[in-house]
Amino acid sequence: MLACLLFLGLSLDAAAGNLYTNINRLRAGAGDCLAGKQLPPLQPQAALERVAGDLARGNEMQRSLKAAGYRATRSSALWFKGEGVGAQVLAALAKRGYCEKLQDAAVTEIGIFQDARQIWIVMAAPFAPAVEVSEQAAGLRLLELVNHARATPRDCGSKAFNAAPPLRWNDALAESARLHAGEMAHYDYFSHSGRDGSSPGERVERAGYRYLATGENIAAGQMRPEDAMAAWLNSPEHCANLMNPAFTEMGVAFAVEAKSRMGVYWTQTFGRPR
Repeated sequence: MLACLLFLGLSLDAAAGNLYTNINRLRAGAGDCLAGKQLPPLQPQAALERVAGDLARGNEMQRSLKAAGYRATRSSALWFKGEGVGAQVLAALAKRGYCEKLQDAAVTEIGIFQDARQIWIVMAAPFAPAVEVSEQAAGLRLLELVNHARATPRDCGSKAFNAAPPLRWNDALAESARLHAGEMAHYDYFSHSGRDGSSPGERVERAGYRYLATGENIAAGQMRPEDAMAAWLNSPEHCANLMNPAFTEMGVAFAVEAKSRMGVYWTQTFGRPR
């Protein structure tokens, strides 16, 4: 989460216009803010208006965002003060130095606080976890990445592994992974133990998979399959699962829940059938 604060003192008098509308005009390319591409207008957000009011009273940005119940991946605040501040703020914002902030494509929401002597403008990119590929595409990509990793010898922490045969996809293992990823996302927890106390082995059996060997990797917060794979390779225990020659099959799934702490949850399930 990133935050930034800029300050500008103003002193001339004039009437203030509709600040939300005029800020969006600048975002669209008015003044010195030349638009390289069309951006959606910033949407007024009541929680950010509350944050802006808190900042006017001297509160700190991150504490105010938390108090307002607003989760941001990026946020910034602009502060203008002085006599006639409303008339001068647009002229200031139209200068090139502010355009980059107004035209940040990731920033989509805004809140404003204004009184006779100061204006606070808070802009934010809301926490909006998403995986831009389908579950099927993510599964095929991870299978490709796993088999690429298994094709060469690898050290997983202090343990050395030889190259291992490629894994094949298994739908029952994928179903077990899907159910566990969905449960972790929905109930906002991160564990190899299910809420009912189930182990990875018990879950794959429930999915109809009879195994000689099984294992499970989990990850959370990554928005791309490549990032989940990198996290697993960087963990000795997860890496060891990936390289384990006892496994011959794999399934993987992810679940997205914006209200959870991590947003995206991954489960990768390995097996060797009986």
